[in-house]
Formats: sequence, C-alpha cells, structure tokens
Amino acid sequence: MTTAQACIMGTIILYLCFVIFTGVMIGRRSKKSAEGFYLGGRGMGPLVTAMSAEASDMSSYLLMGIPGLAYLSGVADASWTAIGLAAGTYLNFLLVARRLRRYSVKLDAITIPSFISKRYGEKKPVIMCISALIILIFFVPYVASGLAAIGKLFNSLFGWDYMTAVVIGVVVIISYTSVGGFSAVATMDLIQSIIMTIALAIIVVFGIVQAGGMDAVLDHARTLPGFLSFGETYNAAANSAEPYGLIRVVSMMAWGLGYFGMPHILVRFMAIRDENELKLSRRIASVWVVISMGVAVFIGIVGRAVSAAGRIPFLEGSATETVIVKLSDLLSSYGIVPAIVAGCILAGILAATMSTADSQLLAASSAFSENLVQNVFGVKLTQKQTMLAARLTVIVIAMIALFLARDPNSNVFQIVSFAWAGFGATFGPAMLCALFWKRSNQQGIMAGLVAGGAMIFIWKFLVRPMGGALDIYELLPAFLVALAAIVVVSLATPEPEAGVIKAFEEYDK
Repeated sequence: MTTAQACIMGTIILYLCFVIFTGVMIGRRSKKSAEGFYLGGRGMGPLVTAMSAEASDMSSYLLMGIPGLAYLSGVADASWTAIGLAAGTYLNFLLVARRLRRYSVKLDAITIPSFISKRYGEKKPVIMCISALIILIFFVPYVASGLAAIGKLFNSLFGWDYMTAVVIGVVVIISYTSVGGFSAVATMDLIQSIIMTIALAIIVVFGIVQAGGMDAVLDHARTLPGFLSFGETYNAAANSAEPYGLIRVVSMMAWGLGYFGMPHILVRFMAIRDENELKLSRRIASVWVVISMGVAVFIGIVGRAVSAAGRIPFLEGSATETVIVKLSDLLSSYGIVPAIVAGCILAGILAATMSTADSQLLAASSAFSENLVQNVFGVKLTQKQTMLAARLTVIVIAMIALFLARDPNSNVFQIVSFAWAGFGATFGPAMLCALFWKRSNQQGIMAGLVAGGAMIFIWKFLVRPMGGALDIYELLPAFLVALAAIVVVSLATPEPEAGVIKAFEEYDK
C-alpha cells in the first residue's frame, strides 16, 4: 500500500468511526418509542429537515451517477434529469410538505402506509398491506445500489475484494441506524450533506486545474459533437451527435414526479417540529439541490477534459461512474495533505450513499415491523418488543440488500432510476389525491397503487424496449396510469364515509 492510499484509508476509517460514534450517541438520547424511532418525536428543525431530505434523496447517483452520465454523453441527459429533480424538489416542499405534516398529526400516523390507510378510514388494512409491500419491493434494490457504490469505491481505490467492501458498508450503516433510529439518521444526513458539498467543490476546482484551466475544459467539450448541447447528445462510439428530442427531454424531466412518492423523503415533512418552518426548509433544499446537481454535471464535463489531458484514463460504460474516484486518486498523488483531502472527498461518496441507505432501511423497517407485523397481521407488541422488531428488521433488510448487491458490474444509475420510478408511480398519485381530492376513496387508491406498480414493470420490460416514441422513462406513463385509475375508480364507486370527508374538511381549513 502506498503512502497516499494509507492516508486515504486512514481518513475514511476516521470518518466511519465518527459516523458510528455520533449516530450511537444521538440514539442513546432519543425517545424510546415507535414515533421516536421512526420520526424523531416530530422534533426536527428546518435546517435538519431540508438537508436530511436532500441528503437522503441524493444517493450515490449525485457523486457517481450524474457525473458518469455527463462524462459519457454530455450535458443533455444529466442536465434534463437535474432540472426535473430540482423542479420536483421545490414542488414537493411547496405542495405536499405542509399538508402532509398537518394531516399526519391529525391522524396520528407515523409512516406513509399508515397515513394513507388512516386517511381513508379503512377497517381492514388492505391499503396498508399493499403500501408496505411496495416499499419492501422497491427499497431493497435501492439500498443494494448504494451498497454496490461502496463496493466499487473501495475496489477501485485499494483493490479490495468487492464483497468485503460492501460488508463493511453494511456494518457501518446498520450500527447507527438500528441504534439511533430517525434522530440519528436525520442528524447524520445533515453532516453528510455538508461533506458531500465540500467534496463537490474541491473536486471540481482540482479537475479544472488538471485539465489546464476552464478554457481547456470548454475547448475540449466543444470538440465533442453534441457534448454541450441540450438538444443533442454525444455518441462516443461514433464520435458524433445524436438528436435529443422532446420525448427524451420529457422522459428525463419526469424524474421530478418521483418526489411526490418517496417515502424516505415524505417522512421528513411529517417529522418537522412546526409546519410554519417548512417555508425555510423549502428555500434551503431548493438552493442546495440546484447547486449540487449543477456541480455534479460539470464534474462529468471536467473529468472528460482531464482524461483528454492524459491525467486519468478514459472511462467507458459503467466505469464512467468512477470519474470522481479517479480524480481523487490523482489528487492523492500530490502528497500527504492532498491525500487526506482526497480521503475526505471519497468520504463524501460514502456520505452520499449512506445518507440514502440509512433512510431507506428505516422506511423499509417501519413498513415491515410497524405496518405489516402489527397493523396487518395484528401481532401485539410491547414498546420494548416494537423497538426490538424495528432494529431486527433493519438488519434483515440490510442482509437481503447485501445479497442483491453481490454483482460488481451493476449500474447504480439504472437501479436507482427503476426504484425511483416505482415509488413515484405508486405513492405519488396516491399522496396527491389523498392530500388534495376529497372525493378520492379506498377503492380508487387501491386501484392506483396496483396499476402504478404493475405499469412500471410492464413499461420497463415490455413496452419501452420497442423504442421510438415508446422509449419513455417508465415513471411518466405509470404515474399517469395510476392517477387515471384513482380518478376513474373513485368516481365509479361510492363516496367516502361521512367521517372521512369531515376529517378531510377539518384538515383542509
């Protein structure tokens, strides 16, 4: 092991120890109840709410997926995705946050499945069961994609066995998530978002210097046909530009629809201490997401120029997602202090991954132990047993994700995009209707959840491969199908009970 690698490893180890220690200490002071474990006792401040929401959202695709996409094909794919995500972030805070916080308190709901179930006053927990199963189906591969990113990081840096690195990541995440619950996760998300921001800033400046300056970066990008165009994309194999039509623009911007249905983001709104503080949270989150994703796209452009300058090798396929890793490795070659800085940058990748995986594990844990075990199957647990079940569920789900992450050639961006579509198309229409449409009912919501989930698989594996006008990100058609199902079935079936309508009218004042 070289001196540079030793410095990087030492920095990362210190960071991991800090994460474990901080998370455990926070957890020891947290309220020992289901609400405390899953929502932090609804005591989160506006800064923690905003940055926890964004850190849990911006998984490894912020530091690996988006830069890799920009490196491979230019600004179009990555930028239109980023624009859609920025718009989705703002609209989610604007339209959903306050209403969900107020309504969830009124209904005494601490998870998304329980909120939807109580919103419609269902006597048999069918909606709750469907919702919990959807969370488990899509969150487990989502967590697995984050673990894969950890494995790729350590394997490319130190030549470690891929699965050994993945196991280390799992142990760290489980250690503070299972002990500290939501309070530990939210606080660590804030800290990790700061580390992610610093990592982005340092690596983009270093990359520009290595490429020969800003002019050199832009000059190289201009030599690649379609690389800097929003209306074209760069085809590396043919070294030519390809049209980037309206269908692809709409398809990539459709990522923004996913925010309305992300359980691990929505619970942040439920956990804030005062709904009036959500306005400040919205501003903080919106500014951060625009800046961070803009820089992430630019890192891909810079990385391509650094490769052209011969400072790092040219990357192809899924290897483009390691562009930040390669730049950090180059930085570490300049001495001990730069190596430590490189270690901090790489810790930023771990931060991006862990800040999402911990939130997803917590949401999946609540879906199983709180909603399925207790609400659906009717298993009565004491408070102590509830906490034990929650922690054991975190561990079991992490182990399943560990098994799914065993393929080192998995594409982080593709896995995240599928899971994102799954949540957006199922919970997104359901949440919007639950919060804004008094006439929606149980039957409509059940139809929407099933139709949205089914259409994700149908469009992804049967329709989209046909190409042409049908080559649209599965989230958009599935979202529309789910929304249509809710509207049609709700209008074709009896109105909700008087008590359900009354509760909606009282909350909507």
